[in-house]
Amino acid sequence: MPYYYEKTIVHNFGERGSGISPKGSVQDFYRLRDSCLENNTLFEDENFPADRPSIYYSQYKVSPHKWKRPNEIVANPLLVVDGPSRFDVVQGGLDDSWVLASMANLSLHKNLFHRVVPDDQGFGDKYAGIFHFRIWQFGRWIDVVIDDRIPTVEGKPAFAHSTQDNEFWSALLEKAYAKIHGSYEALVLGTAAEAMEDFTGGISEILHDLSAPNLYQVMLKSYERASLLAASIEANPWTNSDNVTSAGLVTGHLYSITMVRRFSIPTSRSTGIVQLIRIRNPWGNATEWKGPWSDTSQEWSLIPERIKKEIGLTVDTDGEFWMSFEDFKSHFTTLQICSLDPGSVQEGTFGYEKKRWEMSMFEGEWVSRVTAGGLRNTLETFFKNPQYRITLEDTDEDDDENKCTVVIALMQKNWRPKIEDHLHIAFHCYHLRDPDKLPKPLGKEFFDQNESIARTPSYFKEREVNSRFKLPPGVYCIVPSTFELDKSSEFILRVFSEKKHNMKENDIELHMGEMDERLTNAVPQPKVGESRAEQSFLKIAGKDREVDWLGLKEVLDSTLRPEIKGAEFSKEVCRSLVVMKDFGKSGKLRYEEFKCLWKEINDWKTVFKMYEKDGSGYLNVSDLRQAMNSAGFRLKSRILNILVRRYGTKKGMMSFDDFLMCNVKLKELIEMFKERDPDDTNSVTFTMDEWILNNIYS
Repeated sequence: MPYYYEKTIVHNFGERGSGISPKGSVQDFYRLRDSCLENNTLFEDENFPADRPSIYYSQYKVSPHKWKRPNEIVANPLLVVDGPSRFDVVQGGLDDSWVLASMANLSLHKNLFHRVVPDDQGFGDKYAGIFHFRIWQFGRWIDVVIDDRIPTVEGKPAFAHSTQDNEFWSALLEKAYAKIHGSYEALVLGTAAEAMEDFTGGISEILHDLSAPNLYQVMLKSYERASLLAASIEANPWTNSDNVTSAGLVTGHLYSITMVRRFSIPTSRSTGIVQLIRIRNPWGNATEWKGPWSDTSQEWSLIPERIKKEIGLTVDTDGEFWMSFEDFKSHFTTLQICSLDPGSVQEGTFGYEKKRWEMSMFEGEWVSRVTAGGLRNTLETFFKNPQYRITLEDTDEDDDENKCTVVIALMQKNWRPKIEDHLHIAFHCYHLRDPDKLPKPLGKEFFDQNESIARTPSYFKEREVNSRFKLPPGVYCIVPSTFELDKSSEFILRVFSEKKHNMKENDIELHMGEMDERLTNAVPQPKVGESRAEQSFLKIAGKDREVDWLGLKEVLDSTLRPEIKGAEFSKEVCRSLVVMKDFGKSGKLRYEEFKCLWKEINDWKTVFKMYEKDGSGYLNVSDLRQAMNSAGFRLKSRILNILVRRYGTKKGMMSFDDFLMCNVKLKELIEMFKERDPDDTNSVTFTMDEWILNNIYS
């Protein structure tokens, strides 16, 4: 079962709700460790075994590695030695610098580090060859269990390792991350933006234009909010990606940014401000920047000793160095920023406990023919996409333009680099000038007449697309969409802002409304006792004038099959219809109860025939919202999605039998709720017994 860690829900790897389907059983770290201790055995992970496929997914590759536990490598292994440090992460024989740079950044924030690397484990009394790490995956924190067998070459860790031979947190965390991705080789494909998100639950941005005039301000504000930062230099496609330039920098390689600072430097006439950045190469060796502000540069003579000590200036071949901001912009081509959610920044972090992002997160989905409306150019369907309304009121501090910084991120769930059928995704943001007068959700007419004021540059086939905007205070609507029409997928939409904002689905509230006027103006029904359905009921019911679900099925078969092609009435729908009007809870319908039921069935039949295509006996689920509106139901898109998944066919059609079930279930649930909410507060309380009794009967 999921558990809480510092108010964060953590799911066990593979359990229901975790979003991950394991190869083997659900893994609970504490139960597995206790079992190993009781049986005096060391844990061996069946979900990520010590064999070649766990290293290479490529079938042709041969593994030279031997799997060893830390105590087979060194005499006194420890998980962490003297606290985590960025120098604990050294790259090995795997091209996964995007992962390791993120791990190094993680070590700078102790609270983040211990959320990912729990401190309730080690090589002491409770050692059983089992460890666990918490990794964020698509909106959920997952507790990933591994055994401590790691690949080695010539007796040493083959991949990530620490500068201290007996420290193993980086090697084991890398293994847990490889398990999430399916193999070590899968870690060759990825970006630091992804890894930083997975280790923090934050939002990552990738900035390719480092010439923006406010870039240093963005970096400084990000650092002050405990964001993780990384940078890289685009490689020449005609050379080796790990080419070392004459300035000591590596192309096609990811660096972690470990500090952003401004210093005052006295000159003969005045005091000048210098903007500096501390950067680390995950190789952890002498491959460092050779220009101004490098380790032995004369520029450091201008900085007081107390400041050098405060910032931890070291002169060592450890891969870490300082650069001026101007040199950084001149040499690096890409900046990656991972902004943390408010719950991740603990009070006192960097002394900036008041500088936290405000965050909203929504999980949604595109469902074919219902809420998968395709790209902006297809105005006939674009309005069907999910919509979210955000209100911005307060402008940023120290902002001369009186605008609000907003970072919007759209992620498609269950992304894996090797999978080919991922979607091209994007979002558009619209300004709502008079929001109270606009319909919910916005219809085709709105998008016909309005252009987006912010959007992603294009549709991208990526795990996540995001952009940073400066918007005036106001109300906006964000519309996530896919390039192709009618492509089903789940997504996460997250919004960060410097000041508080309000965000909710831009959708109608679920309620019962007026039925279609075409029903109220329809030809009057025959008087009671004259309809064929009532005659059939009385004939089947016999002397006691009652029918069970089987009797009701006979009535429906005899009266509705001639009118609706292929009509079938299952046990489920017949029982549900009986329950809806069985006020005495006898399991049967009396004649008076049947008359009430038949009026509703007849209305629903009339609605169905309004939207039925060419007398086929089916309606297209793309018309379901309008059909349910005609039946008197006002539905949120999320509920509409569920109904289509539950009652629609693979071809996007719905039979009359299933259309009846939609109406019956909704009516039952709404009436059950309203009985408990006489004051219309939109909130009720059920005991477990009440909830189960109500739902068993229905």
